[in-house]
Formats: sequence, C-alpha cells, structure tokens
Amino acid sequence: MTILDELKSILGIAGTAQDAELERIIARGKARLEGLAGVTLDFETDGLAHDLLLDYCRYSYNNATEYFETNFVGEILRLQLESAVKDYAENQE
Repeated sequence: MTILDELKSILGIAGTAQDAELERIIARGKARLEGLAGVTLDFETDGLAHDLLLDYCRYSYNNATEYFETNFVGEILRLQLESAVKDYAENQE
C-alpha cells in the first residue's frame, strides 16, 4: 500500500479527485520531517518516520499544522535521536 493510499484510508477519502492535493501535503510533510530530523528519512518502511508523516498529513489536511509539533514533541525528539545515532554510526564506518 502506498503512502497516498494509506492517507486516503485514514482520512476516509474514496476516489482520486483529491489525489493531487494529498500528494502536495505528503511532499510538504516529508520536507518538514526531514528538516526536523536533519537527515534524509525512509518514509516507505513502517516505523516512526512513516507514522509521523501520516500524522502530519492528517493535521495538514484538517488545517491544524500549528498543533502538530506540540502534540508530537516526544515522537519528534525520538525521531531526531534515532536519526542522529544512525547518521553517526554510518559515518564511523
């Protein structure tokens, strides 16, 4: 299942009329989360980055992005730490 399909399922959207807007929301979410993490993230694999992307998209779709970072501060901090540790380990090799 693609991220777009997952998002549409979460939002209860059928059909393709909103696909272009949802793709723009997904792209903004990826950029936002990679900016917060400071590294390139894997959004396709199930995990924290994937889950946070879907949550960001849900907030964005409902015009509530100003609450996203506040409501997910713990998860964002964990993403930042995981990303930093992974980046450090990869650069030590």
